[in-house]
Amino acid sequence: MSTVTSSGTAVVTLPADNQILITREFDAPARLVWKAWTTPELIKRWWAGERGEVTSVEVDLRVGGRWRNVMIADGGFEVAFHGEYREIVEHERIVSTEVYEGLPDASSLNTLTLVERDGRTTLTVLAEYPSKELRDGHLESGMEGGMQESLDRLEQVAASLG
Repeated sequence: MSTVTSSGTAVVTLPADNQILITREFDAPARLVWKAWTTPELIKRWWAGERGEVTSVEVDLRVGGRWRNVMIADGGFEVAFHGEYREIVEHERIVSTEVYEGLPDASSLNTLTLVERDGRTTLTVLAEYPSKELRDGHLESGMEGGMQESLDRLEQVAASLG
C-alpha cells in the first residue's frame, strides 16, 4: 500500500491497483457527519471546498435512489458528479456509484464507512475503479486538493450541528 497524501488531514492510500482509500477523523459524532454527508442543504455548504459554488444537490437516499452534485468552479466551468445508492446503513455505511460527468466512463464504486469512538468519527471512503488507468486518471486530476478542502468543510458543517 502506498501513501500519496500531500496536504490536509485526510490520508490517501492505494490499497490495490484499482483502489483509492481516503481516511479522515472528524471531531464530531457519526450521526452529525452522516447528516452533513446526506442532507442537500448541508452538502451545498461543504462539497465544493474552496474551489467554487455548489449550484445543485439532489439526494434520493434509498437503495436504487440517485444523487447528483453540481458546482461552478472558480474558473467558471461546471463540475458535476452523479451516482446511484447500492447499500445504506444509517449513520454507518453508504455504498454508491460515482460518475464524473466530464468522463462518464471513469465511474467508481465508493464505500463510505463511519466509525465513532468517544464522540469522534473516522470516515473512510474506498473508491474502486474498473482499471488502474482510470484510478490513476482520477488521482492525476488534482482530486486530492479539492477533497482535502471539502473534508475540512464537512467537519466544520458537522461540528456546527452539535
